[in-house]
Amino acid sequence: MKIVVIGGSGLIGTKLVNNLRQHGHEVVAASLSSGVNILTGEGLAEPLTGAQVVVDVANSPSFEDKAVLEFFETAGRNLLAAEAAAGVGHHIALSVVGTDRLLASGYFRAKMAQENLIKASKIPYTIVRATQFFEFVGAIAQSATDGQTVRLPSALMQPIVSDDVAAALADIAVDEPLNGTVELAGPEPIRMDELVRRFLSANRDARKVTTDAHAGYFGTAVNDQSLTPGDNPRIGPTRFEDWLSRSIPRG
Repeated sequence: MKIVVIGGSGLIGTKLVNNLRQHGHEVVAASLSSGVNILTGEGLAEPLTGAQVVVDVANSPSFEDKAVLEFFETAGRNLLAAEAAAGVGHHIALSVVGTDRLLASGYFRAKMAQENLIKASKIPYTIVRATQFFEFVGAIAQSATDGQTVRLPSALMQPIVSDDVAAALADIAVDEPLNGTVELAGPEPIRMDELVRRFLSANRDARKVTTDAHAGYFGTAVNDQSLTPGDNPRIGPTRFEDWLSRSIPRG
């Protein structure tokens, strides 16, 4: 099976490409570095020739409201048009759990626009919404840092490691299109302030987490439902503590 991974050189893309190749599939890792520009459409036609499946894990280089919306709308239209021309039979896109509940955020409005384009196209699809990645907990801490204080809400999360996301995407890529959405989450619910507290402690980071009900998630208000999956999500096996223990050097 020929599978094209858009954003194939990124965090998820690299892992997904390796996973699929290990299972014997013909995989094209498409990204700017390989000459594929989904914003202009340049270089898209060739890798899609003969492809049965496209997995889009590309992300916007800018999270500014206007720029991120333009990225996902333009890239989405270009990609879906090129797939239709090439006769692609399954479009898979990586999105985010809670997208429809966090539309006060420009990033999530852009992801919602991307999802709507996919649903409106005639290409069979599966939208895969994942919770926040373990690898981005440091970025959550940084976004909420003021001096030596990290102000975060106690909103519930259920984060997942990128390896488990890539493994799930690899399974979905060789399965039939759902023409619907599947959610991915880690094995354990954990509150955002506690998640970051554990991360900083493991890294011997001196910053202190202060629980603040008015603090946001990258500036957006959240509650216990905002970032957690609904009923029957697909659960990744890797626990946060296990990831911490193997990813942080022990001196």
